[in-house]
Amino acid sequence: MKPLTETVPFFSQWETSDMTLDVLAEGAEAALRRDPLWRGSGAETLDEYAVWAANICGMACLKMILATRGEIVPTIELARQCTRYGGYVVNEGSIKGLIYAPFVSFVKEAFGLRAEVMTNIAVSDIPAILSRSRFFIASVSSWIRWPEREPPSKGGHLVLVTSASDEAFRFHNPSGHIRATQANAELAPADFDRFFANRGIAVTI
Repeated sequence: MKPLTETVPFFSQWETSDMTLDVLAEGAEAALRRDPLWRGSGAETLDEYAVWAANICGMACLKMILATRGEIVPTIELARQCTRYGGYVVNEGSIKGLIYAPFVSFVKEAFGLRAEVMTNIAVSDIPAILSRSRFFIASVSSWIRWPEREPPSKGGHLVLVTSASDEAFRFHNPSGHIRATQANAELAPADFDRFFANRGIAVTI
């Protein structure tokens, strides 16, 4: 495990990070219209923020990666840029993405990051991946915020894995609902595996 002294900044996918339970209870668009910090997202309007914020876990992960080297870029500004590369497909208010291959091109060209799409990988492969790459953006179930529960499916959400060993995985969850499930959340590999969809993106700054 990398020591916590190697701090990776945490950012939620919502500007007010404790809104997750409201989002789950009311739906993202309804709840996020009450977010007093929404302008920090880079959205031009509250409507734009309310639509995008539920779909930018990947951009929150990227924001954290960039912040590690001192760059702070608003999440929705990142989403706009990524969309121009094809990383998101926007159609009449619906948003499809994150699409991995265009994201890799985007971060390479826009920020000089090295990134690689990885599929059909086991949880046991992730420590070795992190020995070669600084971060791993992992596809997991959003239910990873409740590690005591069994998820209905795997995938559909992204978290930023910052370190991994045979004993524990440490990660930042952009939609964690309490502090313990947001920054530096930890799970045993077997527990992480219950949520992991066996794919992700390795990134090096």
